[in-house]
Amino acid sequence: MSTVLTKKQMSEEDIKFHFITPAITSKWNSKKITMETKITDGRVNVKGNLTRRESPKRVDYLLYLSDNKPIAVVEAKDNNHSVSFGLQQAMTYALMLDLPFAYASNGDGFIEHDFLTGKETELSLDEFPSEEELIARFMAEENDGEGISEAEKAIIEQPYYSSMNSYPPRYYQRIAINRTAEAIAKGQDRLLLVMATGTGKTYTAFQIVYRLLKSGMKKKILYLADRNMLVDQTIQQDFAPLAKTSHKINFAKDDKVTIGAYEVYFALYQQMVGDNDEETFKDWFDKDFFDLIIVDECHRGSAKEESRWRKVLEYFEGATQIGMTATPKETKYVSNIDYFGEPLYVYSLNDGINDGFLAPFKVIKVTTDISDGWRPTIGQLDFYGNEIADREYNNRDYDYTIVLQDRIDQVAATITKYLKQTGRMQKTIVFCATEEHAERMRIALVNCNSDMVQENPDYVVRITGSDAYGKSKLSYFISVGSDYPVIATTSELLTTGADCKMTKLIVLDKMINSMTTFKQIIGRGTRLREKEGKMSFMVMDFRNITSLFADPDWDGPIEQDEEFGVGGSGGGKSGGGHIVDPPLPEPVYYLKQDGCKVTVINEAVAVYDANGKLLIQENIIDYTKANIIGEYASLQTFIRKWKGEKRKAVIAEHLAESGIDIDKLKREQGMADVDDFDFICYIAYGKKPLTRRERAENIQKKDIFSKYSGAAKEVLETLLVKYMDLGIKEIEKTEILKLSDFAKFGAPSKIAKLFGGNNEYKAAVLELKDDLYEDEVG
Repeated sequence: MSTVLTKKQMSEEDIKFHFITPAITSKWNSKKITMETKITDGRVNVKGNLTRRESPKRVDYLLYLSDNKPIAVVEAKDNNHSVSFGLQQAMTYALMLDLPFAYASNGDGFIEHDFLTGKETELSLDEFPSEEELIARFMAEENDGEGISEAEKAIIEQPYYSSMNSYPPRYYQRIAINRTAEAIAKGQDRLLLVMATGTGKTYTAFQIVYRLLKSGMKKKILYLADRNMLVDQTIQQDFAPLAKTSHKINFAKDDKVTIGAYEVYFALYQQMVGDNDEETFKDWFDKDFFDLIIVDECHRGSAKEESRWRKVLEYFEGATQIGMTATPKETKYVSNIDYFGEPLYVYSLNDGINDGFLAPFKVIKVTTDISDGWRPTIGQLDFYGNEIADREYNNRDYDYTIVLQDRIDQVAATITKYLKQTGRMQKTIVFCATEEHAERMRIALVNCNSDMVQENPDYVVRITGSDAYGKSKLSYFISVGSDYPVIATTSELLTTGADCKMTKLIVLDKMINSMTTFKQIIGRGTRLREKEGKMSFMVMDFRNITSLFADPDWDGPIEQDEEFGVGGSGGGKSGGGHIVDPPLPEPVYYLKQDGCKVTVINEAVAVYDANGKLLIQENIIDYTKANIIGEYASLQTFIRKWKGEKRKAVIAEHLAESGIDIDKLKREQGMADVDDFDFICYIAYGKKPLTRRERAENIQKKDIFSKYSGAAKEVLETLLVKYMDLGIKEIEKTEILKLSDFAKFGAPSKIAKLFGGNNEYKAAVLELKDDLYEDEVG
């Protein structure tokens, strides 16, 4: 029987079904083929006050060498395109997925791009390479034609860890795992992985460790971090499947006889080295005890040449060492690239946001009347009677050399105002200048939110290194399942490492001079929790720190500083430079509210792309007004449009396409009880708004239901009450008749019969809506 359609009439799916799939499956085991494979989640776009996902990227066919390792991608097009039309797209996916072969087809044949040789070849349908042929070519051409060793084969064939409670690696995690394991199999002993905060560095490390252990390539592994919280988090979460063979080093309690019985060891650098540089670890482990060391957050100084932590790495120099970081530290004094080598793989914040695995963000820049500077009056004294040095103070001074209590209060009030508009249970981190500043900010926020603190004293908590109570609340703050604390004030403790999954607001009220620190702080908000409603986050900036987005280093290329180790006061390599004495500390002045009154004079919302490029600087009200006026040039035009729409919800739906959630915006402006019509007229045209209750009372005076009687009249009166509660969009829906308020009238079909039928009921509702807006002039 001939096909129903000619080849030119067939859709892409038809071409795949009749021609491409049979050509591939005739040469490949179907268990080694996946189709329509999703490789990204689809970028989350922030528009107006709405967030929406783009479609995820999918590849038509992926062909696998083993469960862990796809080696080819095939992109299909319909027969109205040439054979090679989809090749560039296939090559893009192949580069993204780290694949050696890319193919395209329109059903007439295939075209192949071989990344190992750089050649392209046209093939007929029956010339598509077999599984054995393609794998043999890959094995032979790998390593510049030298082929693959037995060790590499063993690691390629070793599966990932999987269970009912785990998930398969995302594409970029798979690449990082495979590249690392295969590089180790080739004998590479210093490796660096760069993965943005929130992209699963620890999970990636676990899968690397699991495969190396199970393949027998490594037997004793040390996982190093510099914070107890990071170690505990790692043991309890990603490394939990290896709990039976894992051990957290504690020399005070460990037994030298039994300490060698484990496979995976976790330790703090501080424990290994000791407080007085006594190098305790040498008494417990021979220098060849560990054959693999993973250095977590290696940007924090572990590779720094004069660092005492470096001694751990140098003692175990025979072990393979993997550095993992979100932000490789490249300065004049510290270079992780110098120690670990060029990154084996980089997955940036930019990549994570574009792929839809990380949350995008907006920035609110808050300007006060002293943001550009403040100067004391002649002879002005601080709270303690100290004369304030006569000079101009600015953001670099506030809460460092001069404390202005009214400024702290204004910052707290601005944060509180935002939370009241958008949701008071949003997890918030306020980054402060010092621990003392964090305590002053905590008190100010408590006083601004006394109603919430009355419900739970942990609504605002200071979480800093010296605050034992605050640190005891850290696990609750970062827990998805724990509501409290809601607001954490901190200085340094939450800058890195803490897995703050639900953080929706990051407040910057400290000076940040390091791009590394800035990226780490932004990373506190980048985790996506779609099921819990976290799709994006907000950065509130009181010190113009987000100007760093304009810096070329923001998520830019990783380049080694050529001056690394040359001169300066940081030690480093010998030669050049001299030691500079640190400046004497300046006196700190403290002014209460009456010493310096501070006013917030501007709040501007800026939207950035993943590269840190400014897309638009907007105020949501201005944005909404511009969109409304762009569609309806005058108030009269809008009124005519509103009255002409039988279904008023159409207007709100149209605004939603521009990224405006009118109900959310009304709540944020404290106008949830205002009618949609009035709110739009108020925002765009400055018309005084009426509440829904006021509109309802106006038409109740006119006795508009007099032509109805009995139950039908009661139904309309009940609808008017529901309009006051819920708004115009809700009473337009027939589903409203299912609410308990209408139960006494019977099912919706029975209610419609009270009016003579469904059409008559709809006509009565339309008449009610017309009456609500009858007095408006259009």
